[in-house]
Amino acid sequence: MLIDPIYPKSFASDNHAGVHPDVLDAMTAANHGDAPAYGSDRWTAAFERQIKEAFGNEAEGFAVLNGTGANIVGLSLMLGRYDAVICPESAHIATHETGASERLLGVKLITVPTEDGKLRPHHITSRLGALGTTYEPQPRVVSVSQVTELGTCYSPGELAALAQTAHDSGMRLHLDGARLANAAAYLDCDLRTLTTDAGVDVFSFGGTKNGALAAEAVVVLDPSLAHAVPFLRHQSLQLASKMRFVSAQLSALLTDELWRRNAAHANAMTARLVAGLEGLPGVSLAFPAQGNAAFVVLPKNATAALQSRYLFHYWDEDAGLVRWMTAFDTTPEQVDDFLDDIRKAVGA
Repeated sequence: MLIDPIYPKSFASDNHAGVHPDVLDAMTAANHGDAPAYGSDRWTAAFERQIKEAFGNEAEGFAVLNGTGANIVGLSLMLGRYDAVICPESAHIATHETGASERLLGVKLITVPTEDGKLRPHHITSRLGALGTTYEPQPRVVSVSQVTELGTCYSPGELAALAQTAHDSGMRLHLDGARLANAAAYLDCDLRTLTTDAGVDVFSFGGTKNGALAAEAVVVLDPSLAHAVPFLRHQSLQLASKMRFVSAQLSALLTDELWRRNAAHANAMTARLVAGLEGLPGVSLAFPAQGNAAFVVLPKNATAALQSRYLFHYWDEDAGLVRWMTAFDTTPEQVDDFLDDIRKAVGA
């Protein structure tokens, strides 16, 4: 049996963090007595009310089990059998979901190279030449991530411009919000500003990377689409029988903006890490760190030395590019200890 090495702290992913105590308490509170299954419980009702409070009366929230499932359910609402999705080349749906969209939805992903992980309106219009052509898949959805896979954030105006471009071309805008909380914390705005008010049609609200355990949500802002979610969620294997335990977690994150406190702390720890890298020989930041991820170019011998003590991975080994991530439970002391070891590894 493989045993995980003991590291002082993982900087590989916010998925490596545990569960926030308030979220655990919410699950424990839901663990008393019996309750109806499949979402017919008071915890799910509370979560659904909170979604409307956060995103508007027309918003419909649906609890699911993981991020890939949330994307599959959300995208399936808007796509037909000969349709396509325009997304950045680095998008999670294109790189880290094992081809789930293509395999399960039977659609083509039209990927666009970007410098910073962010689509712009001209990227969308450059991929619309096939509209109306029966020989090619039809672009029907634009999908972006917030925060992007390269650690950058879309401003509300940038999202609104993408939504306008998509809608003007008869398409819809999907947002992978696995780290939506981190973006809202970085931009110092509420969740609605980056979704409802920006013209997003369907998005996921990530819980697992922000202190939850197997808890995500699909949020539908286009009222014409919501009726299909219960069917597609079940068909996509995302309907939890004991849904109260999933809903209770999401409800805890939405209560008193726990989502913001967790995300803001994770972001602050990345900012602390990035600040400590300044001036170190052979060390450079590849992209702006606008959430809880830092993409850093390191000398390879330094990377090898650090990986003997800390868990993190290459993003692009040929370029010497690594990704370091922090989470809601990362402490300043852990960051400072890591920085001390980085300085030693690069000979500073």
